[in-house]
Amino acid sequence: MPTVQKAATIDELTEQLQRSQLTIVTDYRGLKVGDLQGFRSTLRPLDAELRVAKNTLTTIAAERVGITGLDEVLAGPTALVLAYGDIVGVSKAVSDFVRTSRVLTVRGGLLNQQLVGPTEVEAIASLPSREELLGRVVGMLASPMARTVGVLSGPGRSIAYLLQARADQLGGGEPEEMAAD
Repeated sequence: MPTVQKAATIDELTEQLQRSQLTIVTDYRGLKVGDLQGFRSTLRPLDAELRVAKNTLTTIAAERVGITGLDEVLAGPTALVLAYGDIVGVSKAVSDFVRTSRVLTVRGGLLNQQLVGPTEVEAIASLPSREELLGRVVGMLASPMARTVGVLSGPGRSIAYLLQARADQLGGGEPEEMAAD
């Protein structure tokens, strides 16, 4: 029977695993406390958090949520990156931190409570962000409209060019006021 403190930790981990859309399991061995604090502050604005957790308690919490097979990525010191919002932004932040720190390693993760490997986590990081995708959709919607406006304004422009050319032939093309200068 776990102690009261461990039971509270398991309950908290269970709630966090249920809420998170993406959980990245990392090995933080060798990182300094200051580096971990800096990484935590990077994750906060992205609606994510870094949590150092005991493997046994994490396994119990995962089983409560219905996640199996997590034992293969839980070995040694474990830190969980729990993403509650934009999973692409969080995975990019983790990927950047892994690249710059050269100490943190990604063991795998859970995407909507399904086990994924480190290559899948890296693939998520290479996806465009939500804002980028929305911008592309708006661009795709605006492009045909801009082309339609261009096609519809073409005949009017042609008539203006034709009238200007005819005016050039008949009167020399320059208004009298400009010719006096």
